[in-house]
Amino acid sequence: MSFSVSGKTAIVTGAAAGIGLAIARHLVDKGANVMFADIDEARLEAELGEEARAEGPIRIFAGDLTEKLTIANLLSATVDAFDRLDILVNANRKMMVSEVLNPEADGVEELWRQNVLSALRMSQMTAKRMIQHGQRAGLEEGTMLGSIINISSIAAQATRPELLGYSMAAAGMDQMTRSLAVALAPKGIRVNAVAFGSVMSASLQVALRDNPDYREMITAATPLGRIAAPAELAEAVQFLASDAAGFVTGQVLTVDGGRGILDVACAPSH
Repeated sequence: MSFSVSGKTAIVTGAAAGIGLAIARHLVDKGANVMFADIDEARLEAELGEEARAEGPIRIFAGDLTEKLTIANLLSATVDAFDRLDILVNANRKMMVSEVLNPEADGVEELWRQNVLSALRMSQMTAKRMIQHGQRAGLEEGTMLGSIINISSIAAQATRPELLGYSMAAAGMDQMTRSLAVALAPKGIRVNAVAFGSVMSASLQVALRDNPDYREMITAATPLGRIAAPAELAEAVQFLASDAAGFVTGQVLTVDGGRGILDVACAPSH
């Protein structure tokens, strides 16, 4: 089986910065056509505007992916640009601290809507497009039509009250991955997740800027003794998107330098 994604078309959400941007650029570097989607239009334009206008393998789409109409427009724009859709990476995510005893500031509803529901609606509507494409192309039943990859967090397995909302959303993402994997397997669509920790996300960059001591705390809690670059997470995403993972579905692949096998309660779960 091949690890290649060359010639495939991907949508990567949360692609204006951080992990989403790293994943999207990695897929482009490996030969894929990629729609970079994010709510931050200014940042997308600053990062990718010139490349997107070059009519090459990069396009950008700005919009609020918690809105179904926005998702429909994103899917249409992607198919119009590249004629197909093979890969969805749900990397759109938000990180915030919860005030556990304050229902107005626990972040649960916001993080559920932003991190879980948007990914669920993206996955549902993308799967329908993939299935329709297979039907129009007259593909045989059982043909692999696409791969959906959700970006989750080791916070799903850690107990830190100040991350109540974020942890709940990550756990929801993992269960959503498993449920969709079972539902979509007969349709030829694989669904997996990558749960990360000790990776230099945009939120971790902010946390380290505000709290420099976090770096030592995180590396001490990580058996491999370092914080990984986002590109290392992107490699795992490429594997799950490729034919090399053709018999892999419903899995949550952990990329955290071994951190999840230790007691990580003392370190920020990024």
